[in-house]
Amino acid sequence: MNEFKLNCETSGVRLDKFISDANIDLSRSAAVNLIENGAVLVNDSVVSKKYKLSQGDIVVVNVPDPTPYEAKAENIPLDIVYEDEYLLVVNKPKGMVVHPAAGNYDGTLVNALLYHCGDSLSGINGILRPGIVHRIDKDTSGLVLAAKHAYAAPLLAQRVQKLYYAVPQGELPLGPGVIDAPIGRRGDSIIGRCVTPEGKPSRTEYEILRAENGLSLAACLPVTGRTHQIRVHFAHLGHPLAGDDLYGGSRERIGRQALHCARQTFWLPQGRQEGERLWIDAPQQLHSITVECPLPPDIQALFW
Repeated sequence: MNEFKLNCETSGVRLDKFISDANIDLSRSAAVNLIENGAVLVNDSVVSKKYKLSQGDIVVVNVPDPTPYEAKAENIPLDIVYEDEYLLVVNKPKGMVVHPAAGNYDGTLVNALLYHCGDSLSGINGILRPGIVHRIDKDTSGLVLAAKHAYAAPLLAQRVQKLYYAVPQGELPLGPGVIDAPIGRRGDSIIGRCVTPEGKPSRTEYEILRAENGLSLAACLPVTGRTHQIRVHFAHLGHPLAGDDLYGGSRERIGRQALHCARQTFWLPQGRQEGERLWIDAPQQLHSITVECPLPPDIQALFW
């Protein structure tokens, strides 16, 4: 059992919406299911999903531990920007959970991939996260790389460079910058992260492309891949991402963290498949593939 303790900082929001927006990878329907099963307490009391929270309310969400589960294929439309016999890259919309977990066994990217790939999958039909090389948060949009072959996944994971567009609050100076600050858990929180001397080395390289109307558009290259890295680093600078209320951002202008994975470059050795085996003919001879997708409308609307 995982317990999430959340502090409500505003009044008037419905309980089910508050939980689904709380960066703990639960959809609205999953939140409702937990509430109706008595797994959510507000100030130590069971309430309905329609309960309107007040500032200062303490919400405790008890999420059951994951259990072995064979994810089912679901016919969910996908925006596929690249696909070959070994892998594919999907432009994930905001609000879609990547992989099945307690309370979110349906409607995920993995469910959609199982349907789309069908018999082309080889050895990745495991439990909970089949084929996903790098996950992104539910409310982060953009490119997600998935392997069709079990042996392709570790090869891909070692050789991926990602470009994100982020929208920090405040007008930062135009031009390049670097945030080099260690990231670790925030207190006893399971979700939250912070910059701390006890954290792991973390480096984000960025360039501010635009700065207007109280916001900045940053192109970010996360050199390391820590949980919530870009979000935490800009919050550490005093410029949390717009919409990112977990780290102090405001949802006045956008209803989710303004973060989008817009480009991925990955390197692969030359390989060939024979039955269930993937042969790597020239492991030192790598070829690169770069895929891109545009900014989604809700982030574009902040500047254009």
